Amino acid sequence: MEEISSLEDLLDLQALDSGIDRLLDRRTNLPELEAFRAAHEELAGYEQELSQLTARMREIDLASDKSDGELKLDEAKAHREEQRLYAGGLSARDTEHLRAEVEMLRRRISQREDELFAILEEKDELEAAESILVGERDAVAAEKGRIEEVVSTSWSEIDAEVARLETRKSEIVPLIDPELIELYEEIRPPKEGVAVARLGEGVCGGCHLTLSAAEQVQSARRFPPRCIHCRRILVPQ
Repeated sequence: MEEISSLEDLLDLQALDSGIDRLLDRRTNLPELEAFRAAHEELAGYEQELSQLTARMREIDLASDKSDGELKLDEAKAHREEQRLYAGGLSARDTEHLRAEVEMLRRRISQREDELFAILEEKDELEAAESILVGERDAVAAEKGRIEEVVSTSWSEIDAEVARLETRKSEIVPLIDPELIELYEEIRPPKEGVAVARLGEGVCGGCHLTLSAAEQVQSARRFPPRCIHCRRILVPQ
């Protein structure tokens, strides 16, 4: 009777371990985890795009400052040379040379204005793109945060249930023969976590195969009883 009691306790232990295994599997494979990973990757993509955009905007700002500075220098020089030209007192040759230089400066100023306009236009486009990206990034970040809360809540519930089962397990283990526990732990890994099964109406609850009457007698002759087919420990009904 003590042996049967030990086997019943072992079956209870199996039920607890199977429950813990299911909970841990559920913890690892929560449906929300895939959504969380997808949101995390999407968020990383937005951050990378924004980083590249920010770097380009810094380049644009530098180019804008440089172009604006060169434009102001050319405008100042053109203004000075025009004043000299209008002041008169120059030889015909110097006047012609100065007029050519002013025309060249005016052409260059026009080119620099076009360049500066193009730079500022690109800056406006980049700022608009940045605004859109930031909005999309923030939306994804908010969704990621929501999913994270759902996952955290589920994990807390699962962990609490695992802790409850582990406590119950710690109460049962001392009731079972250590050698039986050792065999149980040895069988569990290759049998997908199920080392003990109920034998009901000649059917093994582990592999679901039927044991003939002779096989049942053969199995019962040793302790612990083992299934002829799957070698799991059997607990008679």
